[in-house]
Amino acid sequence: MGATPALVTASHRVDGHDVHEHVLTVPLDRTGAEPGAVEVFAREYVRTGRADRPRLVFFQGGPGNPAPRPDVVGGWLDRALEEFRVVLLDQRGTGRSTPLDAQSLGEVGDAAAQARHLAHFRADGIVADAEALRRALQGEEPWWVLGQSYGGFAITCYLSQAPHGLAGALVTAGLPGLRTSADEVYRATYASTARRNREFFARYPRDEAVARAVAAHLDGQEELLPTGERLSSRRFRTLGTALGQTSGFDALHFALEDPFTTVRGERRLRRRFLTEAGRRLSFEAHPLYAVLHESIYAQGPATGGATRWSAHRVRAEFPEFSLDAGPGAPFRFTAEHVYPWQFEEDPALVPLRGAAELLAAREDLPALYDPEVLAANTVPVAAAVYVEDVFVPYAFSRDTARAVRGARTFVTNEYHHDGLRLDGRRLLDVLLELVRR
Repeated sequence: MGATPALVTASHRVDGHDVHEHVLTVPLDRTGAEPGAVEVFAREYVRTGRADRPRLVFFQGGPGNPAPRPDVVGGWLDRALEEFRVVLLDQRGTGRSTPLDAQSLGEVGDAAAQARHLAHFRADGIVADAEALRRALQGEEPWWVLGQSYGGFAITCYLSQAPHGLAGALVTAGLPGLRTSADEVYRATYASTARRNREFFARYPRDEAVARAVAAHLDGQEELLPTGERLSSRRFRTLGTALGQTSGFDALHFALEDPFTTVRGERRLRRRFLTEAGRRLSFEAHPLYAVLHESIYAQGPATGGATRWSAHRVRAEFPEFSLDAGPGAPFRFTAEHVYPWQFEEDPALVPLRGAAELLAAREDLPALYDPEVLAANTVPVAAAVYVEDVFVPYAFSRDTARAVRGARTFVTNEYHHDGLRLDGRRLLDVLLELVRR
């Protein structure tokens, strides 16, 4: 594979901080079976006078989302910088880490080549990149990690595959089931999404009739999103991702508050409604999320092998989410569920349809977590687990916390999935206190 090029760093100053932008070239596939290399990018913040502090690496939620680009240093980042140098890692395929989208994947080859390529962008590849960056920055000295949502999945993989690289691990809303299948995950998330729908419509009783009216209108009338494609009623239903956020109820309510207008005597959807819907529904900014989402639950033969569009299949087990429900049936938004038909309707995903189909059919994606290694864990671990989390089921997180030796948990119903964004300073205080007891 050849020697890995040296780390390249550029630096500048921002509001009392030195900011170092690191770029490291690493192999695409560390087994050597697939040729090629990718760049890994990370932005490191160092508060003035605290250059001697240990590093803490932040793993973003996703998959397929880059690290934060903070316009101000606040929240959890401000708290972390009191005692750490903070490294914001763009996970491979995102941000400036050789980003993947329809354009760049088109250069890889046909659908089969793209699917093989994408298989190297799961948590195991992210962990190997982090280890390469750690060694480039500080040799064999271990560092701290903080992961939100999918970032916690990556940290669980890190604890399984390279625990020697970790001095401590902090997780918010992100302890995955160690041997849960994609079907088990989606059964749990459909149930929690149904509950959140009921809570939402109980708060805003008028909105269920409005949502039903919009869906019926879309079934009979062509309405185009700003990106040019027709908005379908089934795609409109995927707006429910907002229900998993603490502030999501109000955001969804505001989107539904006045969707209709009259144009030359004909009922139509307002342009502002279609603009807002398009902003929320398009995968243009993060196509890797849609392509990789189900693969994060693939754990090899022990959990059934291929995911086979699990969210699409399991939906049939929940009649209240039916697309064919009659006028008197409940209306339900879906949440973090990706469907094969989205690769027919979203222009950002259409070119990736073949690769997504092949990835969903792969039987041999390796397991990401090692229960035996986790049972013998010696790395200090603390995790915030949210009882009402719609996206990461509480029962699976609870079981994983018990399976990781020495892990301490802060279990609460104070937050939904976005607790770190809303109350990051307090959460980091709690986790650091737990892990240092």
